[in-house]
Amino acid sequence: MDTWLNMLALVAAWLCYFAVHSVLASLPVKRRVAARWPGFMPAYRLVFNALALLLLLPIFWMMGASPRPLVWQWQGMEKVAANTLSVLALLGFIWSLRYYDLQEFLGLRQWRGQITAPEDQEHLQISPLHRFVRHPWYFFAMVLLWARDMNLAQFITSVMASIYFTVGARLEERKLLVYYGERYRNYMRRVPGLFPLPWKFINAAEARRICGG
Repeated sequence: MDTWLNMLALVAAWLCYFAVHSVLASLPVKRRVAARWPGFMPAYRLVFNALALLLLLPIFWMMGASPRPLVWQWQGMEKVAANTLSVLALLGFIWSLRYYDLQEFLGLRQWRGQITAPEDQEHLQISPLHRFVRHPWYFFAMVLLWARDMNLAQFITSVMASIYFTVGARLEERKLLVYYGERYRNYMRRVPGLFPLPWKFINAAEARRICGG
């Protein structure tokens, strides 16, 4: 009984985390903060990222303190395949960093430039990976989550995170449609969201046209 109570508490903790994260990332909330406390906006992204990391700490503590019945464990060639997928996902994530404005993502650009606008400042860009899947970081995270041995706490975390990536991608794309309109809608029609499909992608010239280049 204690195990299931701990797992229910873990689910509740993840739901609270995702709710706080989504609300604070939403454009209406950022616009309200910008209207009421414009002087705080240059630090908003920095504080948002710091809070996102700090709120993970008690959840990770719960995962470590919970009983750990094993759900599955990869063996033999399955383990080799799972580890290979994990390494490829990690390398793909590292390679993708060159196509992101990390100054903007982390909030350093907003702080240094004292930017008070609630909207993101990046222009629409479609990297080589984004030609095959709209959310490559979510895709790599899914691979890293599931290509591993699983105890019950890790399994529940993987399920919750996968649901959040799916819902979060839709919420994020609502903002992108506000920013980029029909160009992004056209991109959504042409490229899958979370998982690449061999028959559904765009070439470099099509990506440049969608971006307006």
